[in-house]
Amino acid sequence: MLAIVAPGQGAQAPGFLSPWLELPGVADRLAAWSELAGCDLIRYGTTADADEIRDTAIAQPLLVAAGLVAAEAAFGRLAVSGYADLTAGHSIGELTAGVLAGVLPAADIMQLVQVRGNAMAAAAAISPTGMTAVLGGDEAEVLAAIDEHGLTPANVNGAGQIVAAGTMDQLAAFAANPPGRARLRPLQVAGAFHTRHMTLAVDALRSTAAGLPAADPAVVLLSNADGAAVKTGADWLTRIVNQVSTPVRWDKCLASMSQLGVTAIIELPPAGTLTGLARRMLPGVALLALKLPDQLTDARALAAEHGPDRDAADRDGAAGWDGVSHEGGDADGYHPGADSHAPEWRLLVAPLAGTFRASLGDGPTAPGTYVTAGADLGLIEARSDRRPISPEYSGAIIEWLVEDGDPVSAGQPIARLQPETSEQRTV
Repeated sequence: MLAIVAPGQGAQAPGFLSPWLELPGVADRLAAWSELAGCDLIRYGTTADADEIRDTAIAQPLLVAAGLVAAEAAFGRLAVSGYADLTAGHSIGELTAGVLAGVLPAADIMQLVQVRGNAMAAAAAISPTGMTAVLGGDEAEVLAAIDEHGLTPANVNGAGQIVAAGTMDQLAAFAANPPGRARLRPLQVAGAFHTRHMTLAVDALRSTAAGLPAADPAVVLLSNADGAAVKTGADWLTRIVNQVSTPVRWDKCLASMSQLGVTAIIELPPAGTLTGLARRMLPGVALLALKLPDQLTDARALAAEHGPDRDAADRDGAAGWDGVSHEGGDADGYHPGADSHAPEWRLLVAPLAGTFRASLGDGPTAPGTYVTAGADLGLIEARSDRRPISPEYSGAIIEWLVEDGDPVSAGQPIARLQPETSEQRTV
């Protein structure tokens, strides 16, 4: 299972786009996106210095453009359905992931990122704020120290890395009295992102997002909010808007990748940060930090080995993910949800965090049992909510991945089903 991930702000470096501009068509792409983003992406990605690209209004469209250029160079198109099983992004990287998953076209995303970058830059200009990475230490002690200084754990990245954010005075006091056994590293960002200091940016982003016709994801698309798989384009847009003032839980995205059985990760440029975290959190997973066009062959080879094989899918079926819309397929006519590409099995997932309760008193419906679309297979019980578990298609239960009474997280696979084919329906 292949995941493609996109890094967040702070990963950029002077000149990192220069080698990509040597590829045919890249300069034209970037020129068109520059018009939409309101900045010269080619200049900022090649000759601008570190201070220039540190500007939030520049860094954000630059990062999204870099990821999209590399994805298109690797796979021949922006949507990764048919090449990858899952996509996710860290902070601004979530907008890159939205294009890869087919939620919004690149043109809409580049306009959205212009609003996001400008609004967050304006919010950051109200008062001096910043972010500091906290490396190591006891997590509980680190979080307690962050709270004691009035800071926010804006990024919880896993692998012993938490990013504290707040005013520069708060960060200075934090640095003077750091948590035990922890190292502090100030980040080259222009504000306290993913905190209450970004509240003003939320309103500007919400207004722009309201007019965008978002499609449902065509591959598994994880959310920074809680690591859950996003099911609808509307939900993704809501999360993207709220994301600018709420913490990034990349640790939960990594946990979801582990639960879903990800076997390989490609990080889009400017790559290195997310594969570094995955190396410590997901041992045994094949990793590629895609930094240069020379690595495109390696990226395609990794996709061929770990991603959904399109020829094999045509012959034998390919694994799918329940709860993610595949209607309409992607740009070249590959339709994962059509009968001609019927999946051998699909996952039924938990719609929210809570406790799984089987519909029958003696336990979940037995494997091998045929169930119809909408059948009652149980529910997820939370403190203030109860959600039924029922498939959107008819088929046979292959196996249960949880037992009655088990705690589950949102997006966690709970059962594997064999969908009914058109041939079976006509018998």
